[in-house]
Amino acid sequence: MAASSTSSLFVKNARIVDGTGGPERRGGVAVRDGVVVEAGESATAAAAGPGAREIDARGQVVAPGFIDVHTHFDPQLCWDRLATPSLEHGVTTVLIGNCSLSLAPVRPEGVRPLAAMFKQIEDIPMPALTEGVPWSWESYPEYLSFISRGLGINVAGLVGHSALRAYVMGAAAQERTATESEVAEMCRVLGEAIRGGAAGLSTSYVDIDENMKPVPSRWADRAEIVALGRAMAAEGRGLIQTVPVFYNPSEQLANIREMAEISRATGLACSIAPIVHSRANSLWSDSLAALEEENANGARVYGQSMPRTFDINLRLSESSFLLLGIPAWAEPMRMPLAERRAAFADPSRRSDLVTQFGLLRFAIPDFAEAFVVGRVAREENRALEGRRMVEVAAERGVDVAEAMLDLALAEDLETEFSFRNFLHVDPAGVTALLSHPMIHVGASDAGAHISQFCGTGDTSWLLARWVRETGAFTLERAVHRLTGELADAFGIRGRGRLAPGQAGDLVIFDPATIDRGSEDFVRDVPGDANRYVRHARGVDRVAVNGQVVWEEGGYTDARAGRIV
Repeated sequence: MAASSTSSLFVKNARIVDGTGGPERRGGVAVRDGVVVEAGESATAAAAGPGAREIDARGQVVAPGFIDVHTHFDPQLCWDRLATPSLEHGVTTVLIGNCSLSLAPVRPEGVRPLAAMFKQIEDIPMPALTEGVPWSWESYPEYLSFISRGLGINVAGLVGHSALRAYVMGAAAQERTATESEVAEMCRVLGEAIRGGAAGLSTSYVDIDENMKPVPSRWADRAEIVALGRAMAAEGRGLIQTVPVFYNPSEQLANIREMAEISRATGLACSIAPIVHSRANSLWSDSLAALEEENANGARVYGQSMPRTFDINLRLSESSFLLLGIPAWAEPMRMPLAERRAAFADPSRRSDLVTQFGLLRFAIPDFAEAFVVGRVAREENRALEGRRMVEVAAERGVDVAEAMLDLALAEDLETEFSFRNFLHVDPAGVTALLSHPMIHVGASDAGAHISQFCGTGDTSWLLARWVRETGAFTLERAVHRLTGELADAFGIRGRGRLAPGQAGDLVIFDPATIDRGSEDFVRDVPGDANRYVRHARGVDRVAVNGQVVWEEGGYTDARAGRIV
């Protein structure tokens, strides 16, 4: 869809929710040369200048473009500069490079191990990483320069600690702590990245590589992370993001305490993702208490939580981080598809597969209720859709794992199974998390685990579920949580508000109809790979730096995104 190349707009007849948390007001928004010049009753078309495009909002809400602070679009941006479908949900800025992983810095000999880590941890298919990512850079600024060409969405990038360690230390990055000279070199490279446009550093307490070995960042001691933080502080910009040992309450709380110490030692904000509500334990409330205590003691340490339930799809033809963590399942799940089918059909493997699948019964709350048949591949199995797998197994007189394997093998491994509504479900608990001042709306994981769920659409879901349906948030508060609050916390300058001098990132939406659509499985990833997508409802237009990128249900040819 074509679009005017002008970066000047005048939006009239709007309900302005400006990203500050203040009450909505009526009027217009004038954007000139990509920057807001007036917002409110006094805004005029003349302020936008000659040749500006005029848009009638028709009483819909106009808000600052939303910010998603936890994505893994690093690879996808190489072939999709729009980071679809995030833009159509009003997201105009994404933070990439989370969980210790970024596509740079990297040496030629480090490409294969780094790609393998992305495949293992973020479930991005290896063909996409080899066919869709050119790996034509070495430094982080060179990577940012590559994706900046033709960029349709704004991007803030974190340098992955695992990538940084591997770049400086090679194989030793997964063997030991760093020497003083190695830490100094990491600081030098990270400082170069910050000067070249990076926004901070990400690390991890929990992730493992394809060989089930802790990723490089997990071999670092606190002194190394503090040194890296101080190197960023010396450049005048930076934050640290990490993923905790979320399955172990005592370790997650220890991770929060350590990140608080790092924050106090560096002066930087630290972000921990995810903090998730579970009915099975009090870890979520204990984490909030720890965050409150540490911030009261001078740290700037925050959690991230998402507004959606934590639902996961499972197809034996695709990747699955759940199964890759179980030895009997991990081996066949890494095989080519034909070999994988044969392995799952092998009677000699069946006992181990069935026994070890039982580990998920303990790991997943309400397993019996949560594990259901999603979509089937054959018409004769249509009646199974939506049914609980424990019931299907009981009718067949077999274990749940056997019933799953039998059905999947009968459908060439294309059957979709789902774990639904087992985590982050309780409305009161999730509201308490999302409302807490030490929690940011984030942890979407958009761009990762693409054959298991779609992480985009959380912005639309927050406005549909928590504003319109439950009334847990006012519209103004929800928009503030998605815009100005995140821009301030993550150092994304000049964005997040509709005020003079701020970037012309806008989303126009109908609060009565905004929502996320169905989760659809599509084949549109390089290497002939698949992913889940959720399209938006009720979003009229999205502008990035004054240029309309989404309107009338489709993308325009505008490409005004920037590295921020």
